[in-house]
Amino acid sequence: MQQTSTLPCLPGFNFDKNRLMFKAYFQEVVQDKWKVIHQVRLVKISFFLEDGTMKIVEPAVDNSGLEQGVLVRRQRIPIPDPVKYRYYDVLDLNIGKEPEIYGRVYKIIDCDKFTRQFLNRMGIPVPDPIDPPKDLVPETQKFPYAACSSAQEVFPKKPSRPTDTLGSFLKYDRQVLRFYGYWDDTENLHGIVHDLELHYYLADNTMDVKENVGQNAGRDSGPMLVKRMKIPKFFTELQPFGAEEPFTVLNVLGENGARSYYIADPLETGRMPRGYYKDKELYIGAEIDVFGRKVVITDMDAFTKEYYRTKYGLNDFTPLLRPGRDGEFRQNVEKYVPPYNGFGSYEDSLGNCFMMIPKAPRSDFIKFIHHDKQGFNSHVLRFRARMISKIPANEERQFIIRVFLVDDTISIFELAKRNSGFLRSPFQKRMPVMLPGQDILTSKKPEYYKPQDFYVGACVNLSNFHFKITSADIYALRYMELHCDKFLRANRKLIMEKLKGALEPVYDEFIQTYALPKDTKDDARVLEYSKFKEAMSQFMGDKITEHEMITIARYYSSRERIEHRTREYVRNLLHTELERFLWNDLDRLRENLHHWDRDRTGYLRRESLYTILRGCRIPVDVELLNSMLDHLRKAEDSKLDYNDLLQFMNVKVNPLPLIAPVNIKTALWWASEKEPDCGAGINWCEFVKDLDITAEANATERGENVEAQLAPKEK
Repeated sequence: MQQTSTLPCLPGFNFDKNRLMFKAYFQEVVQDKWKVIHQVRLVKISFFLEDGTMKIVEPAVDNSGLEQGVLVRRQRIPIPDPVKYRYYDVLDLNIGKEPEIYGRVYKIIDCDKFTRQFLNRMGIPVPDPIDPPKDLVPETQKFPYAACSSAQEVFPKKPSRPTDTLGSFLKYDRQVLRFYGYWDDTENLHGIVHDLELHYYLADNTMDVKENVGQNAGRDSGPMLVKRMKIPKFFTELQPFGAEEPFTVLNVLGENGARSYYIADPLETGRMPRGYYKDKELYIGAEIDVFGRKVVITDMDAFTKEYYRTKYGLNDFTPLLRPGRDGEFRQNVEKYVPPYNGFGSYEDSLGNCFMMIPKAPRSDFIKFIHHDKQGFNSHVLRFRARMISKIPANEERQFIIRVFLVDDTISIFELAKRNSGFLRSPFQKRMPVMLPGQDILTSKKPEYYKPQDFYVGACVNLSNFHFKITSADIYALRYMELHCDKFLRANRKLIMEKLKGALEPVYDEFIQTYALPKDTKDDARVLEYSKFKEAMSQFMGDKITEHEMITIARYYSSRERIEHRTREYVRNLLHTELERFLWNDLDRLRENLHHWDRDRTGYLRRESLYTILRGCRIPVDVELLNSMLDHLRKAEDSKLDYNDLLQFMNVKVNPLPLIAPVNIKTALWWASEKEPDCGAGINWCEFVKDLDITAEANATERGENVEAQLAPKEK
């Protein structure tokens, strides 16, 4: 038989941190007060329900002259005689009762909402609040300075203090008005016109003056003419020590130091008011006196102009001209840069002309931040090119040209075939390439190839080797289309305007020659890219480049896509690589995938899967991993199914026959080795609709009739 023990319900457990609050007052006899017998003092009585203790507190009042605060600390208070051995309880405290606590009688006049509800639930009625009696002490005696009017002047007994500047500091901190001016000192011997810069600090109304000294002036550069301080309007002499103190001390009892008595002068007798320059007195054309120097303000910066426009409504900020000395001749001397000698880069050689110990040339850090590699965004444009040469063996050589957007450098890699006599290796290291046909042995900085110079169909001369760009990868095409404001040959709107202007005179012939019959299935007519390229070459000639044709074909591409690398081919390559490196750690990969997918949804983002695969050190090339991720099943939110990934990499389930190893980098990184990424063809209806050629009336309708007439013949 089990025994159960219950904890007794103690009052402290139920009423912890609960107390009853009463508002009361007591009368105190006032001595040495004219026409005053007593004064009323308000207190708060707290009764703690957990242990029956009480505390009495008097709220503090400024300038009351009384010791206020806790009058009776927290304790159990006994009831005075004739009752003995009993303490004050809940039944002894209510509105209207007068408990006597340590010889002082308190009158309870009010309580808070919780106290009233608690007593009512206990069955104790609580009367209405009682108004406290008016205090007989006059207000002028309680607060000597509160009742003083503007007409009745009362001098302070304490010395005057400096005004509080905290509000101005919090509002105008780090806000500085900047003015430009000059000080004309040409009247003196060997005097010149000094260029000055004035700073006015709004936080404390101080100023400083700095002199701007030009190079090779023969004087120290950047001296402070006047340090930060309040500049007086009228300067006669230096003030003695103590003149800037906030109050004056008076000696009222002679010169004997032992018996003298010093007091502060509240009237500031003998103090001469000194005016200081304010922001409203500083403007273009103003002449201010800076300790005997006449400084003329000629201009101000943009922040200062906006400040005066907002606060004072000024709109005219025409700068003044700085006067020149008689006979002064100013000539801007440009730096002479010796001609480039051809050794090293131009920037590196230029550093030897300006310093004894040259430093490495600085790179464009802002450009580096915007074009550095970020995840899958490499900011590298890749093009396939072939060499143009009179030597027959060189004409078949294929190359990959990389253009790095981070610093406009170019690298070339050769894709040599087997038994061709050439090596598959880097052809040119990463470096900036100068434009041909310019004299580099001059002082002028040479011009280099830019990313805008590379496009499909372009012929470039890189280090005296001529190349013709034949295609570009998907990333390069997409990047150039997204930034079509910089790459004009990928700007669809400009290309369509060019096509409209060129095809408008021969629009009927263009429609009759390349019109297609209507498709009975989805009412969409698809023109093959080869036919579209033939039409553009016939009617446009040299006015359009191949890259512009690819841009139009990609935009109006049909939904049907050409699959160059199938899922089975990529899986076959992956199994070959895994078997070649003897990798069989699929269980660990499954554990890592489950660790990332805590909810067991079965789907992860592409970036997460790529991180997991790289963390598990899968012994395959990065291009093969990306191709595998491209062929995985996707959810509606573009997340990839990692169960399909495990099945894709499992060499024991549905194994594929091994194939001969291939160069992964050259086999997979290109979108298409034979054709550009334009899909199966272009949507002819959308292309003709956006072309919007209305040179002749009903030209499109006649083209439709011609198509209808040609359709039976084609069948």
